[in-house]
Amino acid sequence: MSSIAGVKFREYGNIYYFEIKDLEVSMGDWVVVDQGQGLGEVVVLRDDVPEDAESDELKAVNRLAENEDLVRHQENEGLSREAFQYCLDCVRQRKLDMKLVDVEVFFDRSKIIFYFTAPNRIDFRELVKDLVKNYRTRIELRQIGVRHETQMVGAVGNCGMVCCCRRFLRKFAPVTIKMAKEQNLFLNPAKISGICGRLLCCLSYEQQNYEEFHRACPKLGKKYFTEDGSVKVLRANMFRNSVSLLSEFNEEMEVTLEEWAEMKATRPDQALQDAARAAAKKAEEDAARKEQEAKEAAEEEQRRAEMEKELEERAKAEGVDVETLREQLIRKPGVKSAEPVKRTSRGKRKRKRKPKSND
Repeated sequence: MSSIAGVKFREYGNIYYFEIKDLEVSMGDWVVVDQGQGLGEVVVLRDDVPEDAESDELKAVNRLAENEDLVRHQENEGLSREAFQYCLDCVRQRKLDMKLVDVEVFFDRSKIIFYFTAPNRIDFRELVKDLVKNYRTRIELRQIGVRHETQMVGAVGNCGMVCCCRRFLRKFAPVTIKMAKEQNLFLNPAKISGICGRLLCCLSYEQQNYEEFHRACPKLGKKYFTEDGSVKVLRANMFRNSVSLLSEFNEEMEVTLEEWAEMKATRPDQALQDAARAAAKKAEEDAARKEQEAKEAAEEEQRRAEMEKELEERAKAEGVDVETLREQLIRKPGVKSAEPVKRTSRGKRKRKRKPKSND
């Protein structure tokens, strides 16, 4: 029996996980939980918490929903539609540059959230006062982006199907133009952009496969030396796991990545690149060594200056000349000199050995 239930409070909302203790819960059941939204639908049953769960401490499912809870849920949906229209009239009346997208009413009506989009920051303090005066509850106006707007409203994508964000996608992954380039797509904004005007979310679905393929295949447009002669890489095909080559006899051939690895190809400028890297590394090491030597020299100079200053202060206090005091410190045993003095150790005198007699 599963011990973790994934509950969704809105059709396009995130999935939150709760612990099942002494209840028999099935897929599609409506349950009441200790959460602000209160009433939600069970969409996932599992034995452990997924790694991408938002919280490690799980709350428990209180009980299964009853008919009264479902009726109240329907009333909240009606209140949501009414609040949407009322807020829309207030926005038009106050001429605010904002677009109202959706309204969410908590199950216990302790809070109402109004989702909107706007090109700039909006001063909606007067609008909040109107909403609080009319509904007598906590009001929150939350600004969202165009992707979340498409997720809430819903639309049909370029592929002819309902947008992924509306059907199943709950968290938006970052999408860059580099993904479109690595997937050999035409950089036409109309082709690689979704209804929201941003790059297609589906570009990130197979990006990991493309990255692994490009790491294994050679660089396009470069020449290589192989056992069969020099070749030039024309293009790569991820779906066939192969690359197209142009031989030195202007013959085009297609080989798989396994066959390419067996050809033991090397680039003509590989030795030059290795030498350049070695020279750059050596130059970097030399620069670091010189910097360290300069740092040590500066520290030594600072130490000498401090010792000289201390010597001058002591000579002034004793009323003697600096050179006289330095000579006294040098001659006096057990006293640290103001300047480092090189000392030589006396070696033992070697005893002369007598020559051995012939007797």
